[in-house]
Amino acid sequence: MKSNDVTEYHTDIVIIGFGAAGGCAAIEAHEKGVASIILEKQPKDSHYSNSRMSGGGFHSPRPDGNFESLKSYAKAMFSGENLPHKLEGEQPEFSDELAELWAKYSPQNESFMRSLDPQFQTMNISNAAFPDFPGAADSGYSVVKSTYSGAEENETTFINPINAPKNLKEAGEAFHTCLLTGVTSRDIPIHYDTAADQLITNDSGEVIGVEAIVQGRRVKYFANRAVIIASGGYEYNKQMRKAFLEGPGVEGWAFYGTPANTGDGIRMGLKVGAGLAKAGSIAGRIICAISERRHGLKIGLNTTGVGKPNEIVVDNQGHRYAAERRITKDPSRYIFYKEALKFDTETLNYPRIPSWMIFDTTMIRNGPVVRLSAAAYNNIDWGTDNLNAVRKGWILQGKTIAELAEKIRAHSDNRAAMDTNVLEQTVCTWNSHCAAGHDPDFGSDPKTMGPVAEPPFFAIPLYPGGPNTKGGLRANPGRQVLDWSDQPIPRLYSVGEVCSVFQFVYQGGGNLAECIVFGRIAGWNASAEKPIQ
Repeated sequence: MKSNDVTEYHTDIVIIGFGAAGGCAAIEAHEKGVASIILEKQPKDSHYSNSRMSGGGFHSPRPDGNFESLKSYAKAMFSGENLPHKLEGEQPEFSDELAELWAKYSPQNESFMRSLDPQFQTMNISNAAFPDFPGAADSGYSVVKSTYSGAEENETTFINPINAPKNLKEAGEAFHTCLLTGVTSRDIPIHYDTAADQLITNDSGEVIGVEAIVQGRRVKYFANRAVIIASGGYEYNKQMRKAFLEGPGVEGWAFYGTPANTGDGIRMGLKVGAGLAKAGSIAGRIICAISERRHGLKIGLNTTGVGKPNEIVVDNQGHRYAAERRITKDPSRYIFYKEALKFDTETLNYPRIPSWMIFDTTMIRNGPVVRLSAAAYNNIDWGTDNLNAVRKGWILQGKTIAELAEKIRAHSDNRAAMDTNVLEQTVCTWNSHCAAGHDPDFGSDPKTMGPVAEPPFFAIPLYPGGPNTKGGLRANPGRQVLDWSDQPIPRLYSVGEVCSVFQFVYQGGGNLAECIVFGRIAGWNASAEKPIQ
């Protein structure tokens, strides 16, 4: 309807963002008989959320696991308060209740997703990534991947995931298809190409709606019960990256999630008095970036070649500083970016930003060194044989290690730091370790070791980053947004990457899992709000 030439919509709950969190919240509201409208800033034909662009893995502990053990394991991940060596808890006010909710509802994750689409399947891919955490052994912990084919791996769908038929969909594409089926089968309205701009409050400070921009026009969405912010992180917001991320927040980082994540929910929440929690937290590693940009920021790619034979990772001068498999192995991959953020207090620079993946022709022949699905969502033609990336200059090439060192030194981000002699010696030492089948420097797994020996040689710059940020709005276990005094802002909720519960450490698949668990909880609690009228 229109009022004073401004289009208005009225519903019970307005949900900002259609990813896993927003979708699950809307579904549970519907099951409670409560109407909602989902606002999604991306157009329908190019709606690529982080949920869709993800690997499609999510935690779903076995229902027969021990409840108290599962609660202890979750508490260790969320806050670390039950670890004897931990200096302080990340969220001591809430960690016990958060862990209780996780132990109660996360074992339902698989069955909940299958209830949305009986054709949806899962496959177990890992268990407790932190085996020394309290409760790990008896928690029944399990991480599963999303699939419709049931196959172990389908390289074709990873190359072109968007156009894969439903029965071959894998990973995040399968997860998104299942979620979309659940939402559309319930006739829950999704307003695409609708950018939420600011929250509407009444004289009592209650959040009663959202103003959005639709094709240049301002539209008002009034919520009779609540607003749920599920808008994702701030990976593509320059100012927030400068404010929240450690080190050079703009040029020193790269992300491979959706460019639509521009911190909108954080900005809107702050304007109505919301507090922040662990705003600089990310699910991160070190990944490559290409010269093309979105919002003036580097586009990252999930660099799956790291940690495989025939490559090493070095700093700007050419020194190795870790076992390469740590960079891509769960759980260290999600906190390894901290290693890359080392600050030299004498030279006053970051010697590992960027780091450099050095590899040879053997690796080039063995397939793409990045996850092609992430490239496809960003309309990047990397090439299945890596050669298009070489032609475009995303991969540097040299006939010898010395020539490659010159190419790296000429790269603007290297700041002429690469030392040819150091890089040559590092490669020589690595090759001797490979011949001996032992890495005395960093203890690499022999299965991941292979020499960098066959010319020509190649290099890719690697930056701290990854799929998404995790810090943002402060919220209680019921997902009510809190002000700086920890008082709930009336009728405002948030869920997902904009306020992740993983504020200490992170295990792969946690983002989708928390979107399911706490998206459902947000949907229930928002539905229980007494109507305004």
